[in-house]
Amino acid sequence: MGILGKILLICDDQPLLAGIKEKILRLGDYSVFTESNLKAVLGSVRQNAYDLILIKQPIAQTSTAYLIAELKEVDPHSVIVVLLEPRDEGGIKELIDSGAYDFLISPVNTDKLKFTIDKGIKLHILLAASRKFSLGLKESNQALEKQNMLLAGRIEEATTNLSRLYEDLRSTYMRTIKVLAQAIDARDHYTHSHSENVARFVVEIANYMKLPAKEIELLRQACELHDLGKIGIEDSILLKVSALTELEWEQVRKHPVIGAQILEPLTFLNGVVDLVRQHHEHYDGSGYPEGRKGNDILLGARIIHIADAYESMRSARSYRKKPLFKEEAILEIKRNSGTQFDPKIVDVFLKVVDNL
Repeated sequence: MGILGKILLICDDQPLLAGIKEKILRLGDYSVFTESNLKAVLGSVRQNAYDLILIKQPIAQTSTAYLIAELKEVDPHSVIVVLLEPRDEGGIKELIDSGAYDFLISPVNTDKLKFTIDKGIKLHILLAASRKFSLGLKESNQALEKQNMLLAGRIEEATTNLSRLYEDLRSTYMRTIKVLAQAIDARDHYTHSHSENVARFVVEIANYMKLPAKEIELLRQACELHDLGKIGIEDSILLKVSALTELEWEQVRKHPVIGAQILEPLTFLNGVVDLVRQHHEHYDGSGYPEGRKGNDILLGARIIHIADAYESMRSARSYRKKPLFKEEAILEIKRNSGTQFDPKIVDVFLKVVDNL
């Protein structure tokens, strides 16, 4: 049985549309709705909250990439899966750039279809919960701010109590997000405590660089949350012991953006969001998701990147059971100075590495 979910199926071939719908309904207790023209599709998405959108083929006179972009314009959080023919695999990058979540290549076996549908629905449920969570926080913040304005100038004790309430509320939300991030590390016993270790390394580097205490605290929070976006990546990819395919790498490269999208509504984490989004950018511009280069990458993100890489090399992984020796990991950092890593931060890293 599949998990409950509301699915929109888009295809302009009516017999094919009916066949796919019937196949999906046999997989579980899904509610499946169908549309076959652009106007009807966009109208339906505006009026309904779909957990998953499946696109079989372009609507007449409309490219799939354009359709995805239009759907994302209506609902930026929509989870879109595209059913492709083998001949269409060359256009996958364009579809990813447009906002597609995943792809299935025909002929699709039943287990793969069910797994992808359930995974997409679960992701949408998580994003919806995050939005609701954020809306509640925003409303609470607005209420607290209003109270602060009304009570300004009154008894100092009342103002102190309100500030404490605000901090307690923020602390509660932060703990909740951290628990979610720790759950990501715990999906694989090899990555247990990864985020905590990266945070320790980053703080050591930042202290040597004499960064302000406020900035160091911001970096520590970003480290604890930097892999949050992996909640949207399939376990079969994260735990794969062999080399990833290019399509699987495309999925992995999404995690900084997914993490940033989950954190964006939490206004008290504004300084963390861009650090999470940029922590896989390379100094020479060859990183992801935006291909930023040099000083266009936040200093904190450049620090996190080198600490994240070092910790990963010094730990066992599903694809590499034996961690690198310290000297091997250091040599790899040196080898990639000026390309993957900022040379100035590499110099600092080499001075503090014995403390790590």
